[in-house]
Amino acid sequence: MIEIFKSIQDKIAAITVDNETTTPLLNYVDEDWGQLDDYGINCPVKWPCCLIDEQSESYSDMGMQRGLNPINRQQGTLTIVLTIANVKLTNTSSKAPLQQKQHAWHIKEIKERIHAELHGWAPVAGQGKLMRVSGNKVGRDDGVQQHRVFYSMGLNNV
Repeated sequence: MIEIFKSIQDKIAAITVDNETTTPLLNYVDEDWGQLDDYGINCPVKWPCCLIDEQSESYSDMGMQRGLNPINRQQGTLTIVLTIANVKLTNTSSKAPLQQKQHAWHIKEIKERIHAELHGWAPVAGQGKLMRVSGNKVGRDDGVQQHRVFYSMGLNNV
C-alpha cells in the first residue's frame, strides 16, 4: 500500500505548470494528516496543495495459493481521495478584471491537470488503474478553496 501512495505522490509532484517549464503545478504534495484542519496562518501547507489519503478498502476472497504469503489470496478495491486546496483571494465576478478572474479559476485548472495525469494510470505494476469515481467541494469559511476527488483502483492477489 505504501508503494501505491508514494507513486501517486511522485506523479502529482512531477506535474508542471505547462509542458514548456519545470515549474511545479503544486507547492505541497503530501499524505493527508489533517493539515487543512488548522485554519488561518498556521496551516502547515504551501498553496496550492494536494493531500492524498485512502477513503476505503474492500476485499473478496479468491482462494488459496500455496507458496505465497499470505496463503489466502484476495482481490480488492481501494478508494483514494485527493484533497486539492488553494487560497482564493480574488473573485470571478463578471465585472472583475480579466487577469483577476483567470487566477480565481486556478483550482479548477489544477483539478483538470491532475486528472489528466492520473485517470487510467496504474501507480504500481500488476495492480489496477486509477479511475475517477466522484468528487465534491468542501465548504469553508476561511478563504480556502477545497475540493476532493475520489479515485478507485483494483488490487490483485493481495
